[in-house]
Amino acid sequence: MMLGGTHKRAGQDGADSTGITDEGARLQRSFGWLAVLGAILVLGGLIGIVYVGVATLTSMLLFGWLLLVGGLVALLHAVQSRGTNFFWLGVVVAALNLAAGVVVIRRPDVAAEALTMFAALLFLTGGVFRLVGSLVVRGPQMAVTLLQGAFGVLLGVLVLGDWPHSSQYVIGCFFSLALLFDGLGLIATAVGGRRLISMVSERVGGAGGTPQAVQAEEPSKAEQEGQEQSRN
Repeated sequence: MMLGGTHKRAGQDGADSTGITDEGARLQRSFGWLAVLGAILVLGGLIGIVYVGVATLTSMLLFGWLLLVGGLVALLHAVQSRGTNFFWLGVVVAALNLAAGVVVIRRPDVAAEALTMFAALLFLTGGVFRLVGSLVVRGPQMAVTLLQGAFGVLLGVLVLGDWPHSSQYVIGCFFSLALLFDGLGLIATAVGGRRLISMVSERVGGAGGTPQAVQAEEPSKAEQEGQEQSRN
């Protein structure tokens, strides 16, 4: 009976370890595809940094199509909710998205100039608020906040000083950097996940070998007890 229970437990442990190993293999393949996606994003970011003008045009066209799709979705949602107070608000929002999408697609250069101006003013005002806030509050992170504020003001002044020519590379540069860092983050996540799965699989495999050793020892003990009883 004891040996039968030991064999049963060993079989269950082996099945569990096999299931965990298969799940780990599937997770490793998933992390592998995640790393491939990260590499594609990194490659796209590097190409965008090299050809920043093309990246600006591409990002503006993508933004325009996203506005069009968002406007169509908002319009369908407004039609579905007709008869409610949300209907006219949804129609107005959909019309604004559709009009903005058409303008951005037809004149991506003008849209890039407007977005660049908006980004520069955002950097400038954000930097000024950080500078004033750090000087007024004087918290423990005052030096970091001052540095961030000064960098924001400097970036806003540089972009505004070269506007509208800066609109040809600012949006594309930001878009390419976002792709680059997102891709690096995905690659780091995939590598860390594969390492973690490998460590867990090794520990599960090592733990799975223990019942086999116990199973090999128990029959030898039973044989020794049988020999002693026969001698007596």
